[in-house]
Amino acid sequence: MADNISVKVPMPEQPPQVRNKNFEEVALGYDKTSAGAEAKRCLQCKDPLCVNGCPVKVKIPEFIKLTAEEKFEEAYLAVTADNSLPAVCGRVCPQESQCEKFCIRGRRGDPVAIGRLERFVADHHMANEKAEDDKVLLPLQNGQKVAVIGSGPTGLTCAGDLNRMGFDVTIFESLHKPGGVLVYGIPEFRLPKEIVSKEIKKLEQRGVKIVLNAAVGRAVSVDELFEEGFKAVYVGTGAGTPLFMKIPGESLLGVYSANEYLTRVNLMKAYLPEYDTPIKAAKRVAVVGGGNVAMDAARCALRLGAEEVHVIYRRGPEEMPARAEEVHHAREEGIIFKFLCNPVALYGDEKDHVQSIECVEMELKEPDSSGRRRPAVKEGSNFNIEADAVIMALGTSPNPIIENTTKGLTANDKGCICVDEKMCTARPGVYAGGDTVTGAATVILAMGAGKTAAESIAEYLNSI
Repeated sequence: MADNISVKVPMPEQPPQVRNKNFEEVALGYDKTSAGAEAKRCLQCKDPLCVNGCPVKVKIPEFIKLTAEEKFEEAYLAVTADNSLPAVCGRVCPQESQCEKFCIRGRRGDPVAIGRLERFVADHHMANEKAEDDKVLLPLQNGQKVAVIGSGPTGLTCAGDLNRMGFDVTIFESLHKPGGVLVYGIPEFRLPKEIVSKEIKKLEQRGVKIVLNAAVGRAVSVDELFEEGFKAVYVGTGAGTPLFMKIPGESLLGVYSANEYLTRVNLMKAYLPEYDTPIKAAKRVAVVGGGNVAMDAARCALRLGAEEVHVIYRRGPEEMPARAEEVHHAREEGIIFKFLCNPVALYGDEKDHVQSIECVEMELKEPDSSGRRRPAVKEGSNFNIEADAVIMALGTSPNPIIENTTKGLTANDKGCICVDEKMCTARPGVYAGGDTVTGAATVILAMGAGKTAAESIAEYLNSI
């Protein structure tokens, strides 16, 4: 427990050399004492800038004050008035660049641990809810049907908010489990799937319907959804199409996109011996990229038995887009970082299995359009790293299936559906948000888009 009020109360964690061999959650969460102590660090500002930094506008000072008073269930209700997935957000949202970035306490020390407190009140609620709590009071239905395509964070948020407003909501999910990137992308050690299931169950208890194995654009079209009586459609299909470098050797066996690799690990349970999920048992793994997905892939590879895992990133540590916490955890667990390096070719053995990755050293020049310094190749700096598996974590783009099968939609040159500030597409009654609009981004930004879309859909349907 931190005695200095300028420092966050520490979060207990599994030791690095224990956790890097299992898929159990790394961060163990606050207890009542530590949560109360951290909550009392909040200054209860009259003009809470932290709320402005939250894409879903959670009433942060209100729920923290209730937590400090040990009114944990009231604190949970204060959070869930604006956030349908608090146990998820408390674990995976980049609070350091959002709500906590604007915390006044952070000007002279650490900001209040808003994310940790949000996780605590959500976990406390889940641990203490009784069977009778399942008998929720369903909102009054207004008879208007809305279809939500995709059950990731943006779709779940949009569906939850529309349900609260009285709309009859059905989510269509192409996979066999709901949750989108929350179940196929984020590893168990960062976000236990039981947590995601419980959050989704709460939406179902309130009347949100979920249809699985339903690929809209293939099994049914958006036009057919309107014919079936849906008055509006929200497209929240994410960005699941992986990007590659287009260098020699990317088609070798043992080369994965991070999307495929993490789906095999997370959704198909490759880390459990009772699941017969095909995944290469690699000893030396190279992960190309510097975002959270790269950290997830590298840390999974280590837990699956790799003796050595390299993260190859073409810029320096200051430019990495991954959360500082994830990089810190990866370093503690033994991940090797190769900064200012970029792959130029992959080489295989006589059976076409990847064997090594050739890289060049980079140096940083003036900033580019992203605001980060532009990497340039150091001529003659080529070197090789042995690798019997390579994971490309270079980002993703939206699947074009909805755009290609729905008249009236427009997309930009990156394949992202075009919308206005209210998440309206060019076609009346069709809305879109999250990664299918922005490209790969954060869970909370996707949720913010779902919230905006729900308000826009309600405004539209109430006007016709």
